[in-house]
Amino acid sequence: MTTSTELLAAYDRQLRTDAETPGAASVERLGPLRLATFEGGRGFITYADLDGADAATIEGWVAAALAHYRSSPETRQVEWKTRGHDRAPGLREALLRNGFEPEEPESIMIGRAADLAVDVPLPDGVTLRRVTEEEDVRAMSAMADEVFGDPVSPATADSLLHRLSRGDGMELWVAESGGTIISTGRLEPVPGTEFAGIWGGATLPSWRGRGIYRAVTAARARSALAGGRTLIHSDSTEFSRPILERSGFRKVSTTTPYLWRAEA
Repeated sequence: MTTSTELLAAYDRQLRTDAETPGAASVERLGPLRLATFEGGRGFITYADLDGADAATIEGWVAAALAHYRSSPETRQVEWKTRGHDRAPGLREALLRNGFEPEEPESIMIGRAADLAVDVPLPDGVTLRRVTEEEDVRAMSAMADEVFGDPVSPATADSLLHRLSRGDGMELWVAESGGTIISTGRLEPVPGTEFAGIWGGATLPSWRGRGIYRAVTAARARSALAGGRTLIHSDSTEFSRPILERSGFRKVSTTTPYLWRAEA
């Protein structure tokens, strides 16, 4: 696979539906939709495609999916994951009418794990390691919330700890300086595929531009290769997209999350 078209076809074939919800507490079906529920009251809606549905049918699915989550008082937030290359007439308008709000679009990036698994020099005093202990997981989760401008959420850390206890293959990596976590990222090997995903990349602003995120990414890529995954995919912000492009990754499409939040 060398062209963007071939990589996008592999993405659609291998990385949608089951591959997106490895840590879900439950998954329900609604037409082509998969309605996943995660620990901490988070809903997530995805699909392989929308079966050529028209705008009226899609509008009905949006309303029915939201009703499903609203029936559970524990659900505080629902994400509907859209892709720029999907045929989805009327979907954006239906989401907005039902109270979903768009987040920033991200680039779907795909490339070879070997192209990322390089030696990256670190600033003096900075070290890398994989974390598994509760104290470390809560510290890295809080740091990521800070970077993304979100309130510190114990629910996010709880979900990561639950997945670690299940041993589903997820790995958490951090960079540290003086005992403080300054950068973090998650590796998600996808069972039965050539892929691993890199997610949750976050670096404190004062440490950016010094190769630290790239080093955390290289560590994850080496681990992916050791586990037999030859391709890496990522939904990348404008901070991380250029780093991956310099390593030969291709932007094959875009993804925009639409979020619904329950009233306080």
